[in-house]
Order: sequence, then structure tokens, then C-alpha cells
Amino acid sequence: MSFFGQSILPAVRKMKDFELLLGTPYTYLVLLDTHISQLGSVANAAKQHNKQLLVHADLIHGLKNDEPAVDFLCQTIRPAGIISTRSSAIMTAKKHKVLAVQRHFLLDSTALEMTYKITEKTQPDFIEVLPGVMPHIIAELKETLSIPILTGGLIRSVEEADRALAAGAIAITTSKRDIWKHYIS
Repeated sequence: MSFFGQSILPAVRKMKDFELLLGTPYTYLVLLDTHISQLGSVANAAKQHNKQLLVHADLIHGLKNDEPAVDFLCQTIRPAGIISTRSSAIMTAKKHKVLAVQRHFLLDSTALEMTYKITEKTQPDFIEVLPGVMPHIIAELKETLSIPILTGGLIRSVEEADRALAAGAIAITTSKRDIWKHYIS
């Protein structure tokens, strides 16, 4: 299983990386760390190159991470999906029929238990768990939840990405160019 045919979701932190990815076979791209003033031009460039954006609503500089912000993103930018740690953002994305990806930081057992509770409550289309270098936890999540799992964070090699995929993640979100290139060669 993969995320609409991709086992890697390239995560863009710099516009140079975004420009590079426009010429790759990747259809879905994760947009991180951008400024609100860049959103329109990035979305237009993505559409011109038949790319679909998953916008991380929590990381848009100049845009408060709340329901009106997600309304704005869904209505104006029209991304394929919204990524957020906030349940209200996930619910708003779902209301707009945009893919909703709830991000969870698995810092300890309490965070893991909260992931189960929040996922049950919000029923996102996907969850993203970080860090992604915990194959045994990914396997546990896959066994327990009926929601597809993305993972990222601290995955530094192709081998680590492969282990996360083998454990049950459907795709890896990463800003590592070496990993992007490996999966398209």
C-alpha cells in the first residue's frame, strides 16, 4: 500500500527544493515552512506541473493555525490535503472535503495513548507519526488503528525508510533529497 502510488512524500522546506521537485515524477508534495505571501505562487506552480500539495497548516508563517486559517487554505489555495496537529484543523479540512492528515509526535507512552484517543475522535484520512524511526510502534499503530499511517522525522537513510514502510507505514514524509532520489531511480 502507498499514498496514491507514492511511498515517499517529499517534504519541501526551501523553494529550491520545490522547484527541483516540479521536474520529478512525484505527484504529491508536502509543503512545510512557507510564508503566507508565497502560498498563491507555490500553488499555481504546483498546478501547472500537475502536482498536488499537502499543506502543513501549522507551519505557514503569517497564518494563525485555527479554523478560519484552514478555511482560507481550503477555499483559496485548494490543496489536496491539510496536515496539522490540531483536531479543529482536521475537522475543518474534512468539512471542505480535503484530505485530512493529523500529525502526532510520539514522545512517550502518554502521547501514544493520546494518539489513539484523538484519532478515534477526529477520524482523519491519514495520521502522520513522528519520529519515523520506530518500526515497532508503527506496527502497533497499524494493528490497532484502521487509518493509514504516514511517518517521518529523523529518517536519515533509505534503510530507515524501508524499515518504516515494512512496519506498516504507507508512505514516508521526508525532506532528505537522497531518499527522494533513491525512490524515483
